[in-house]
Amino acid sequence: MDILIINGPNLNLLGVREPAVYGNTSFDDFMKRLRSLYPHIGFDFFQSNHEGAIIDRLHADGFNGRYAGIILNAGAYTHTSLAIADAIAAIETPVVEVHISNVAAREEIRHRSLIASVCRGSIAGFGLDSYRLAVEAIARPE
Repeated sequence: MDILIINGPNLNLLGVREPAVYGNTSFDDFMKRLRSLYPHIGFDFFQSNHEGAIIDRLHADGFNGRYAGIILNAGAYTHTSLAIADAIAAIETPVVEVHISNVAAREEIRHRSLIASVCRGSIAGFGLDSYRLAVEAIARPE
C-alpha cells in the first residue's frame, strides 16, 4: 500500500515556523518516524507553496490507482482555493484533509474549509500526529 502526502504553503517551514502553533519537529524528521511506524506502507511526499503545483500533483496521481489515499494539508489554501476543491472532486483517489493546528480555534477565516466537503474526512488539531491518524483512516479496511 502506498500513500501520498501533499503539503501546501509554508509547511516547508515546519520546525522553525511558529513553534507554539506547529511544534519544533521538521517534516523530514516526522516522515522518518512515520515510515518507522508503518514499514509496510510506502510514503511519497510533495510540498509546494504554489496552488497550481498542488493541483497538478492531484491530477497526476489522482487517477493512476497507485495510491490508496492522499493526505492533504493544503495550508491556507484550505480556506481560499475552489480550484483545489475542484481538483479533489475530480479525482478518484480518496483524499483526507489534515491540519496540524485546531483551525476551529484560530482566526475566523480559518473556520471554513473549502475542501472538506470533497474529502473523505478531516483531521485537525493533533499536531503532526494528525498525519498518523490520517494514515490509520486510509489503511484500515472499510
